Amino acid sequence: MKFLFASDSFKGTLTSQQIIRLLNASANRIFPGCETNGVAVADGGEGTVDAVIAATRGEIRQVPVHGPLMEETTAAYGVFGGDSAIIEMAAASGLPMVPADRRNPLNTTTYGTGELIKDALDQGLRRLSIAIGGSATNDGGMGAMTALGIRFLDAEGQVLSGAGSDLGRVATIDVSGLHPAVAQAEITVMCDVTNPLTGPDGATYTFGKQKGGTPEILDRMEADMKHYAAVVRETLGRDVDAIPGAGAAGGLGAALCGFLHANLKSGIETVLDLIDFDGLLEGVDLVITGEGRIDWQSAFGKVPSGIGMRCKRKGIPAVAIVGGMGNGADKIYEFGVESIIPTINGAMEIEEALDRAEELYANAADRLFRLVKVGKELSGI
Repeated sequence: MKFLFASDSFKGTLTSQQIIRLLNASANRIFPGCETNGVAVADGGEGTVDAVIAATRGEIRQVPVHGPLMEETTAAYGVFGGDSAIIEMAAASGLPMVPADRRNPLNTTTYGTGELIKDALDQGLRRLSIAIGGSATNDGGMGAMTALGIRFLDAEGQVLSGAGSDLGRVATIDVSGLHPAVAQAEITVMCDVTNPLTGPDGATYTFGKQKGGTPEILDRMEADMKHYAAVVRETLGRDVDAIPGAGAAGGLGAALCGFLHANLKSGIETVLDLIDFDGLLEGVDLVITGEGRIDWQSAFGKVPSGIGMRCKRKGIPAVAIVGGMGNGADKIYEFGVESIIPTINGAMEIEEALDRAEELYANAADRLFRLVKVGKELSGI
C-alpha cells in the first residue's frame, strides 16, 4: 500500500507537518512496511509560504518593510526553484498587524506588499506567486504600486502616499517609473473571490467593514474607489473594475492585474501546481487530506476540494480527516473526497477538543486505517 498525506493545518492546534507525522505513525502501525509520503498544503491563505517552501525545499527571505500603518517591521517570503518566489501579502499588509482600536481603511496601505514584490524582483526572481488574502487595506493597491515606482498625483501634481484616504485625490498616474523587471516577470495572483472593484459586491462594501470601516467611511471610500477606477481606466486603457477578483484585498487584485499584468488563479490550484502534486500521485493507492472544520464552503477553493478533484481525475480515492463537520459538509463528496472522518470521538467542550487535538487526531487516523484494512481484506487486494 502507498499512502499520500496532504492535509491543511488545523488552525491553532495542528500544523500540516504534525498531521503528516501522526498519519505516518498510524499507517505503519496498521500496515507495517507500507510506503508513505507527506506534503504540507495550504489554499493561498495562512501557511501558504511555509507549505510551498517545505515541499520545494526552498528558503525563507526576511525583508525590512513598512506595515499597514507605515510602521517599520520585517516580513518574509519564500524563494524556490532558482527563479521563483511565493509571497503572502498578509505578511506585510495583514489585518492582524493593525490593533483593533486603530483599524480604519482610510489609513492603511499595501506599501509593504509592494516592498516584498520589489525585493523579489531585485533578487532576480521572475516567477512570482502572490497570495492576497487577509488584508487590512482598501487602497486599490496604490501603496503596493507606489513601492514599485508608480506615482499617483493629486490635482496640484503632488505625489500621494497611497493610503486609502488618497483614492479620491488621484488626478493622474505616472507609470514611467515602474520597476523595469516587471516586464520580464510572470506574476500569478492567488485569489478565490470574484468580487469586482466597486459596487455592492465590490472591495469596499464587501470587505471594508471587517477592516474598521463605518457606514460613513465606506460610503466615502466607495465613491473614491469609483473615481480611482476611472483614472486607472483612463491611464491604462483597461477597465480593471470589470476583472473578476479585482476587489480582492481592497482592490490590490485590480492593481496587480492592471499595472503588473498579473493573472488571477485559484489559491489551492496554484499551490498544487507549485508543489507538483500530480507528480506526487504516481503509484498512490489512497490520499488522506483534511482541514480543521469541513462544511459547504470547503467545496469552493479549499484544500479538501482541490485535493479531491486532482485525485478524482487520476482515479485515486481520497478521504478527509477533519476536526469537525458543519452544514453542507457532504457537498465535498461531489469533489472527489469519498468519506469524512471527524476527530471528535465523544461529547466534549470545544476547549477540551482543542487541548486534545493531537490525541484525537491519532485516534481518528487509527480508525481510518483500520477501515482501510477491512476494505482491503474484503476486496482481496
